[in-house]
Amino acid sequence: MSIRSCITISLVEQARGGPFVYWGDWQAAVREAAELGFDAVELFLPGPVFLDPAEVRDVVAAAGLQVAAVGTGAGWLIHRLHLTHHDADVRRRAEEFIRRMIDYGAEFGAPAIIGSMQGRSSPEVPRDEAIRHLKDALARLDRHADTAGVNLLYEPLNRYETDLCCLQSQGAVLIERLGLSRVRLLADLFHMNIEEVSIADALRSAGQHIGHVHFVDSNRRAAGMGHLDYAPIAAALREINFNGYASAEALPLPTSQAAAKATIECFRRVFG
Repeated sequence: MSIRSCITISLVEQARGGPFVYWGDWQAAVREAAELGFDAVELFLPGPVFLDPAEVRDVVAAAGLQVAAVGTGAGWLIHRLHLTHHDADVRRRAEEFIRRMIDYGAEFGAPAIIGSMQGRSSPEVPRDEAIRHLKDALARLDRHADTAGVNLLYEPLNRYETDLCCLQSQGAVLIERLGLSRVRLLADLFHMNIEEVSIADALRSAGQHIGHVHFVDSNRRAAGMGHLDYAPIAAALREINFNGYASAEALPLPTSQAAAKATIECFRRVFG
């Protein structure tokens, strides 16, 4: 098993105050992440044309890092797009935004993440209908990701953010029933701490479907700054032979630098 460390960088002003360790000066963040010993960065950008991929490749490679994943949440935060909206044109534009982010991530061989852009039910769209919209979109996006040669990460969220898939097991059922070949689950320990009976058991159950982990603590602060017990989590990840990234999608508290340092120290204690 080879679990690699990763840290988040956000350039989305509308997400200011959200759970991303580094903000603003992405090049400085890449250099500091490398100095601390991280293996990769996860990028949360306003859109696929915001940063020149060639420049990103040069800066990240010069630091000896990789791009682990790219987020799509700006599609919701900036443009109010999601896959289960009552308006078919909004759903279409949401899907197109995600396709473009898949293509952007493919420049680095990195998956795109679908989290907030999955949406939720509404008075206009009952949950069963919202689930149908989600399934249809994931099937099409799975094919697009396959054409692009990358995986696509689907993130079950807690009940306060969606009512579609809140458990890893629900996400796994979606993948299996739809026969998706490129969609993997993003296991976010913050959301799992709210929803799962046992984080470790949920990881074991989802098994091969787990493609990425958000390595964060119970209070959304850096790993080691809350009350999660990481020993059984690490044991479960070893049992399922997880060999992806454990990425710090955490609040920059008390500072970005302190959160980054706490994360890498906890990562080394937990994963060795």
